[in-house]
This record gives sequence, structure tokens and C-alpha cells, in this order.
Amino acid sequence: MQYIDTQNQKVPALGYGTWQLKGKACLKGVQKALDVGYRHIDTAQIYDNELDVGKALNEYDIEREDYHLTTKIWMDNFPPDKFMKSLDESLNKLQTDYVNMLLLHWPDRDSDMDKTLELLVEAKKSGKARLIGVSNYTVDLMKAAQSNTGNILATNQVEFHPFIDQGPVLEWIRRHDMFLTGYSPLSRGDVMESDVIEGIGKKYKKNSAQVALRWALQQERVAVIPKAASEEHIVSNYEVFDFELTQDEMDKISALAREDGRKVNPDFAPNWDTAKAA
Repeated sequence: MQYIDTQNQKVPALGYGTWQLKGKACLKGVQKALDVGYRHIDTAQIYDNELDVGKALNEYDIEREDYHLTTKIWMDNFPPDKFMKSLDESLNKLQTDYVNMLLLHWPDRDSDMDKTLELLVEAKKSGKARLIGVSNYTVDLMKAAQSNTGNILATNQVEFHPFIDQGPVLEWIRRHDMFLTGYSPLSRGDVMESDVIEGIGKKYKKNSAQVALRWALQQERVAVIPKAASEEHIVSNYEVFDFELTQDEMDKISALAREDGRKVNPDFAPNWDTAKAA
């Protein structure tokens, strides 16, 4: 496993995403991931599986300090009368006193973002979150958020895979002591359809998903949280630390980015970055 060092914390660069996993599937998935070696588990209030994730972790023979746990506050819970209450509910469901990372799931143009960020900082100061950050923020939104939190945000969790250019976000993050957490790193399976990625994989006897994850992990200050339901995919996604892509191969994969490559773009999304960050 490789790690990202930030604010005196070591974050496993490869995590296990739990989006769309519920009940027994979530329980089995999290515990299989732990069996394989994952020590970074990602969930969110809106996933409606924090109870399942908490049960899986509580039943597994692992000490709390030996795994990294992330959850995300949903926009409906941003108001001051809901934020801390919802966080406490999440901690109860997860059966823990703290999360390693607490994120704002999306920017919300209808809320008082300054107040929401103040509450996020309060969560860190109280010890209920070791690290805090945001998700789906553009460069301009990150600038404002960092400015209003005393530059203590650790990460921005965004869609990240070979078919989308997150250069502006990544560039800004690297210059401001943050790291990028990439969700949907396999572009919801699209990487398996790429002849370029498949061709590179043949050289290393790796499948296209493994090549795409390796491409992400070889980039500075990048973590990824692929979701996998089957044991086969959970194991396969973890087997990415025994080979290294050449710079030419990295460049060929990066060149696959296209304007319509984004998979997650709800109507409440911000105006995404398209030009290089200043």
C-alpha cells in the first residue's frame, strides 16, 4: 500500500468505495476488502449504508486506529440546526467516535457556505473528524473554502479517471498542500472498452481496470476509491502495486480525456473547470 502524508496523518492511497452497496452486499464487500488489505473505507450519508459499514467494521477483528474511514455530509444537513446532529447520527451508525475524514458532499448554492464551513471546522476541532475536506468543488470554490477555513482542508473528492481532465483541480490541490480523492476511477466500467488501456495492460498481464488505477495512483497527491461488489473485483483492484507504468504510457492514457467524459453531472453540479487554473 502507498500512503499520502497530510497534516500528520497517513491516508491509504487506495480505498474501498461503498456507493450503491447496502445490506449483506455492503457487509460482505467491506469485510472482504479488509481481508484483502484495504484500510481506507469511503461512505456517505446519502449512500444510506453507514449502518452497514459500521456493522462490517465493528464485527471485523481490527483496531480503530488501523483503518481510515471517510463519510460525507449531505446538502440537506448543511443548515446549522442539522449539521452537527447529522454528524452525530453518522458516527452512531458507523459505531465510532470519529471519522478520519469528513467531507461536504457537494457545494450548495442555496446554503450559507461560510457557516457550513465553520461547522466543518468545528467538527475537526471537536475531534469528531481528524481531517476535513470537500467534494465536487471547482478551483474557485476550493479557493473560497480554503480561505474561509484557515487553509486546513485536506482533500477534494472528485470524479477522476482517464476520460476526464481534472488538470485544473489537481494543479491547484498540489500547490496548496491538499490531495485529490478520485471517485469513479474506472469511469463506471468504460475503461474496459479502451483499446489503448487494454493494450498497455497486456504488457504487464494486467486488466484495464488495474491499469487505470495504476495510472491514477502514479500521479502525485492522488488517492482513489473504486467501488467493487464482487470478490473478484475487490481482489483485482487491490493488485496494482506490483507494476509501474512508463511516462509514455501515462501520457497515452492521459490523452484519452475528452469533453464528454464526465459521468457524474447532476443538475445541482457547479460550473466545472475547463481551463488551466491560474
